[in-house]
Amino acid sequence: MTYLIINVLTIFVPLLRSFEHRINMVSKWKALFPAIFVVGFIFIVWDILFMEMGVWGFTEEHLIGINIFGLPLEEMLFFLTVPYACLFIYEVLNYFTKRDFFRAFARPLFLLLSGLLLVLGLLYIQKWYTSVTFLLTAGWLLFLVWRNPAWLGRFLLSYLVALIPFFIVNGVLTGTGLDNPVVWYNDAENLGIRLGTIPVEDIIYGLLLLSGNVYFYEFFSARFPVQNKVNLATN
Repeated sequence: MTYLIINVLTIFVPLLRSFEHRINMVSKWKALFPAIFVVGFIFIVWDILFMEMGVWGFTEEHLIGINIFGLPLEEMLFFLTVPYACLFIYEVLNYFTKRDFFRAFARPLFLLLSGLLLVLGLLYIQKWYTSVTFLLTAGWLLFLVWRNPAWLGRFLLSYLVALIPFFIVNGVLTGTGLDNPVVWYNDAENLGIRLGTIPVEDIIYGLLLLSGNVYFYEFFSARFPVQNKVNLATN
């Protein structure tokens, strides 16, 4: 049950602090959960397809044995616990950080990154994880650059902060401190470059996952007004 424990630990503090009066995350659930479910559905379909193709898989000894459409329950929970924790980080930073430090840099940075990912995705088109992740993220970043939402700089800050717990959680999932990884990757379908035990593609995958969640969270927040929501357009 290693994977289930990781999920519980990932969401434990953010969920516990969701009722704290300043952030009041519970009041934002009506925007947060629809965002998580929309993005999660897309990523779960992607996950199932790649699992069936042998791009990645899961070590049975770390699972509780409940599968849905062939995907471990814990993997589905991953797309709830990780986005929830990262959206919590996003809201905490929005509340306590009044200045948008990356507002001027986020758009050109994402434009540059999208170009780099597009080139690498096409260059390694034969590698499923690399090409699909890089090309999808390149297209998504171009969309964000075009839309230029007011929260883009604040998302960049939250993403950089979220990389700290990301490396801890993903490190354990990919085998740090374990005899066998919770999640294994077929290196024939990625660049074979790892940061510790983490494939470099996971960082871009995380960027796509988290930016997608923030986009839809802000989208639903505009339609279902929530309490204590920072007006990003004025900061």
